[in-house]
Amino acid sequence: MNKLWAPWRIEYVSAPKEAGCIFCDKLEDDHDRDNLILHRGNHAFVLMNLYPYNNGHLMISPYEHTSEPFSLDEAVLSEIMTIANHSMSILSKTLKADGFNFGANIGKAGGAGIEEHIHYHIVPRWNGDTNFMPVIGNSKVMVEGLLETYDKIKPMFAGI
Repeated sequence: MNKLWAPWRIEYVSAPKEAGCIFCDKLEDDHDRDNLILHRGNHAFVLMNLYPYNNGHLMISPYEHTSEPFSLDEAVLSEIMTIANHSMSILSKTLKADGFNFGANIGKAGGAGIEEHIHYHIVPRWNGDTNFMPVIGNSKVMVEGLLETYDKIKPMFAGI
């Protein structure tokens, strides 16, 4: 059995959980850069993960506060997939990603860290991006800061 080690995520896992929904709270605030929001669509929005697995780790979430993807109508689901495709194209062009992990953790048993508001992850991957640092050094090498990445990719989202 292979194991995926992500010890740098302990900061998020062990942090006290704030009241409310982070997705809904970020939507109500119009400071998109501070909230790492890259794009607001008609039914869904895309933002950067504050505790990324890799540089450029994005999340796409519907505006509707729901934990059940099957409760979303076709227009919302279609927009989420359209935004996902555009996002992966942007990350391929700007960050030179070689591939992606794309999906959702649904419900506590499915590994959702924020289970009350469905969101889909896009994690860019590069050939050879795994190394010994997380396992031996308990460290993840992030090659660029969140706001530097935000500023690099944000203009590309204007075209969606």
